[in-house]
Amino acid sequence: MFDEINLRILLENPVEGVLYGLQKGKGAHHEIVQAQMGNRQELTFRFVVQRKQTNESAPSLTGPFVQGTPGTRFVYINIGSYAGQAGALCNGRLKVPLTEADFQDTSSSGSGYGWSCTVPGRTENGTPVFATVKPFGEWTKAYL
Repeated sequence: MFDEINLRILLENPVEGVLYGLQKGKGAHHEIVQAQMGNRQELTFRFVVQRKQTNESAPSLTGPFVQGTPGTRFVYINIGSYAGQAGALCNGRLKVPLTEADFQDTSSSGSGYGWSCTVPGRTENGTPVFATVKPFGEWTKAYL
């Protein structure tokens, strides 16, 4: 059985002139979707994941945006040349955790509802945030 879960990532204070995009797929066969240029305004990434429930194990998140193994799921926001920006001065990925336990209660996942998180777009010295978001706040239920 699968439940669809609507997710939204709000990326705060992105670096101006740097391209950010959500990674769909894995390895050499991935694509960048929802690419947006940083302009110091909050960037929004919306996507859907599936929660797979089996009788034998705890629920697991799946879908084309989901990376990692059960228990350590995440999504990538690609940055600079990784997002397809030619001549970018930076490149890398931001790893946003998808802790399966956060999505156990999907009772309000009806039309217009889902889960949202906010992540930083730049470090204190003004460069893009790369690697795993630390500290990561949490996913909260929201009207999307």
